[in-house]
Amino acid sequence: MAGTAGTPGTPRVLRAMNDRAALDLLLAHGPLSRTRIGKLTGLSKPTASQLLARLEAAGLVLATGTTEGRPGPSAQLYEVNPAAAYAAGLDVTPERILAAVADITGRTIGRHELPTPGRRTGTPVVRQVTDALDAAVKAAGLARDDVHRLVIGTPGAFDPNTGRLRYASHLPGWHSPTLLDELAAALPMPVEYENDVNLVAVAEQRLGAARGHGDFVLLWNEGGLGAALVLGGRLHRGWTGGAGEVGFLPVPGTPLVRQVTKANSGGYQELAGSQAVPKLARRLGVGEIPSGPHAEVAAAVVARAAEAVQAAEASGAADGPHRRLLETYATHLATGLASLVSVLDPELVVLSGASLTSGGEVLRALVQAELEELAASRPRLVVGDVREHPVLRGALESALATTRDEVFDTSG
Repeated sequence: MAGTAGTPGTPRVLRAMNDRAALDLLLAHGPLSRTRIGKLTGLSKPTASQLLARLEAAGLVLATGTTEGRPGPSAQLYEVNPAAAYAAGLDVTPERILAAVADITGRTIGRHELPTPGRRTGTPVVRQVTDALDAAVKAAGLARDDVHRLVIGTPGAFDPNTGRLRYASHLPGWHSPTLLDELAAALPMPVEYENDVNLVAVAEQRLGAARGHGDFVLLWNEGGLGAALVLGGRLHRGWTGGAGEVGFLPVPGTPLVRQVTKANSGGYQELAGSQAVPKLARRLGVGEIPSGPHAEVAAAVVARAAEAVQAAEASGAADGPHRRLLETYATHLATGLASLVSVLDPELVVLSGASLTSGGEVLRALVQAELEELAASRPRLVVGDVREHPVLRGALESALATTRDEVFDTSG
C-alpha cells in the first residue's frame, strides 16, 4: 500500500527534513545563498530554489542582501526570519527574577531584572513572574501573546510526582502546591520549569565548553554548590528532580550533616561551597578578605589568588599562601567530584559558577591533578565558557529548542 502523508520516505516528510536542514544551516552560519545551501545540503539548485521559496512563503526565511564584493555575479542571500517566533526565559533567585526574550535566531531582544527582596516582599509569586516577563516583553517591543514558550529556571527542582518545589527552602513563596496551576492559568504560553544548574549545562552544551559532548558533569559553585548530569546527550533529573543536588553529599573532611533539607546544606557544601572560601583564606593567612555576599567574596578571593600564583610563577618567586589556598580548595572540590566521577564515569567535567571560573586555568589544573589522584577514571576538566547570566541563557536555549521544533515543522 502506498505510504500516506507523514510516513517516513514520503515526499512531504523528505521536504520537511530538507527544510529543517536548511533552517538549521541558516541558524548556524547566518545568511547563505541558494548555491551555498545547495552545496551544504547536497540538494540540486532547482530543489534548493523550491525549498527557499517554500520557506519564504511560510514566513520562515527572508531574502536579505547579496554577495556583492566577491568574485563572480552577486547572489541573493537568505536568513532565518527573526520574527518567525519568540521565546522567553526566567532566572529566579531569592534576590531577583531576571527575564529575557529572544527571537527565533537566539538573539536577546528584551531583558528586565525584577528585585524580589526575600520574605520582605508581599507580592505573590505569580505576580512577580508576570511582572518580570511583561517588562522583558515590553522591552522587546512585543506583547505577551507573541511569546511562543517560557522556561523558568529556579534553584532546586519541581518534583514531577507532586508538582512542588524541592531542595530550595531558601526560595520564599515558591513552595505552594498550587503554584504550577496558578502560573499555567496566568500565562498564555506553554511553561516549563528546570533546575538552574541544569540550564547552565544546557547553555554550555549548546554554546560553550560542552559542545559536541553527550556525557558530562557540570559542577556549579556560586550561591550554592550543585551539579548537572548529562548522560547520553540528555539531562538526568532523577525520580524527584533532585539529581545533581551534590551540596548535600556527605564527604570526608566535614562533620556528617543530618536533616540536610532542613539545614539546606550538607558536607560537600560545607567543604567546598563558596561560603567556605573566605574561611579557608583567613585560616591560611591570605591578606585582606573583602566583605559582601559570600559568592562574590569567594570569586574575588579565588581570582586574586590565581593572579598571585601566575605572577609568582612568572617571576620565579615563592607564592606562599595564595597557592596553598588554591591547592586546598582544589582538594576540597576534587573530594566531591571523585564520587561523581566514580559513579558516572563522564567524558568531561565543566567547572562553572563564579567561585570556580574566577580561578581560571590555575584552579582548573589543580583540580584536575587532585581528581586524578582520587578517582580511577580521568575525565578532562574544562572551565565553562558561558559567563554572562548562564542560567538565563540556558532557559532561553531550552525554550528556543522546543519552539524551533514546532515552528520549523513544515510537514503538516
